[in-house]
Amino acid sequence: MLDNIRFPIGQFEPVQNPTPEQRNKWIQEILVLPKLLRLTVKNLSNEQIYTQYRPGGWTVQQVVHHMADNNMNAFIRFKKALTEDNPIASSYREDLWAELSDYQNTPIEISLNLIESIHSRFVTLLCSLSTYEFQRTFMSPTHGFMNLDVATQRYAWHFRHHLAQIESLKQRMGW
Repeated sequence: MLDNIRFPIGQFEPVQNPTPEQRNKWIQEILVLPKLLRLTVKNLSNEQIYTQYRPGGWTVQQVVHHMADNNMNAFIRFKKALTEDNPIASSYREDLWAELSDYQNTPIEISLNLIESIHSRFVTLLCSLSTYEFQRTFMSPTHGFMNLDVATQRYAWHFRHHLAQIESLKQRMGW
């Protein structure tokens, strides 16, 4: 049961050799997901924002700030992969980042604005890439070598994954 709460849309499963139509679908998801997130958290009270999405999990506030941090890191990974040969992507201790004061004391509006801005730039970048450029790779310390096709899918999945965590919390709590 906890696994369904932790992974409400299931684990990530990449599509190998996606079609241009599939790739465009993921890019369009990346474009609209910030609006869906904003709508999902729009009327939450402070008490609700400080509620854990699952026992032992992050609060809604921590999830939103994590999404912004992850998006910034992913955008940099993409740019490095496009400008360097097989760069090593930096990783970060997301569990420890979630405990830092900015996660606790910064209103989620700041991260919502940041997410919207990053996604806007990211979509502009993704729309300009050729099929060849989507085959460029980087080395992830946690996932190994990954091309930008798979990274695009993972990026969209990761956002949907956290959005679904918040949505399922709201549903379970009757908010």
